[in-house]
Amino acid sequence: MTALTIQATRERVDIFRPGHRNPMLVQHAKADTRAYIHPIVAPDDNGQLTEDTPSHHPWQHGLYVGLNEVNGVGFWTEGLLAGREDTDGTFHPRPIANATAHDHTAKWTVTSDWRDPSGALILTETQTWTLTDQGATYYIDLAWSLTAALDIRFAAYAYGGLFLRMPYRKDGEGEAINNNGQVNTEAEGQRARWVSVSVPIEGRDDWAGIAILDHPDNPEHPTPWRVDGQLGIAPSRCIAGPWTLSKRETTTSNYRLLAFCGPTDPPRIHGNWSRFAQCRPAQSYDMDVD
Repeated sequence: MTALTIQATRERVDIFRPGHRNPMLVQHAKADTRAYIHPIVAPDDNGQLTEDTPSHHPWQHGLYVGLNEVNGVGFWTEGLLAGREDTDGTFHPRPIANATAHDHTAKWTVTSDWRDPSGALILTETQTWTLTDQGATYYIDLAWSLTAALDIRFAAYAYGGLFLRMPYRKDGEGEAINNNGQVNTEAEGQRARWVSVSVPIEGRDDWAGIAILDHPDNPEHPTPWRVDGQLGIAPSRCIAGPWTLSKRETTTSNYRLLAFCGPTDPPRIHGNWSRFAQCRPAQSYDMDVD
């Protein structure tokens, strides 16, 4: 394989395989909007594995992060849900940093300020991404950090955290499965090391999917998971109960996403999780907040 290339601006990163005009992944971080990744393209370059602003949940954007009830403020529905207009906070990405590509790996960092409805800073969030291309598959590592601008209580909630929205078909085709063998609604709210979703993809004769792997050093591992009615998935610490951060305290969680063609192969996914579990994760630390 030839080296990946990257095109980066203050608000966007496009990653390309050699000889391809269309990117395999695009990071969006437009000022004063939620940062998100879309599309993520299948490893054989045939079909998009993510969906942006679906009609059933217009605040969902491919692969993104959100939380609910952060000192009473919502960072999930972007003020688009009736009754949340005055209680939802806002996202303010800074210019994308450290966007580089070398051989089969690309890296970039997105830092965002999360503000309450009055404009006051609540959290500074940092997403540090690393994409590694393996040809038939590729994986994306995320070190996700939250630094508190003040003492914060995160309430218990049915969902929150890193969320993946794949294309959903009303005919119900597709499968979410975890390492315990629990499928679709059986996996909702259950603790698991990983959850994988595979669905029919437009333009393909077969399915394709993405698995999210939860690192064993993450808080609450094995984390409870959201698996919604349209097969959206999220490792959601908040399902386990409320948690807190003190002013200037940082918490960091690490995840790996594995993109693949075909239906989920549980032994293969679990083998990838076992290798990921041996990786040294980013550590929590204290830092100043602007």
